Amino acid sequence: MESFTLSFVSKETLFAFSLFPYLGFLWFLTRSQKVPKIALMGFYLLLLFVAITIPAGIYAETHYQTSLANVDWLHGSAEFFLTLSNIFVVLGFRQVVIEKENQK
Repeated sequence: MESFTLSFVSKETLFAFSLFPYLGFLWFLTRSQKVPKIALMGFYLLLLFVAITIPAGIYAETHYQTSLANVDWLHGSAEFFLTLSNIFVVLGFRQVVIEKENQK
């Protein structure tokens, strides 16, 4: 079975356009002031992950002639920021759950 690909849109272009909905998501979350601050920080840290992953991928391509996924030390270093982002989001919402349980 062949996989469906959009041959007229590069993955880089698709990735760049995907940032706009995410920036809108962040804008609405920030404006609502209903998301725990630590969780909101986690969502913003995801942008840091993206900002680090792009140059890391370029470095892997130019220096090692392979993709970022194949350079363990570089890939792991970039993925650390994704993990950090996830931890902040979980801790933020965990805090809300604990506060709601204590109110009961």
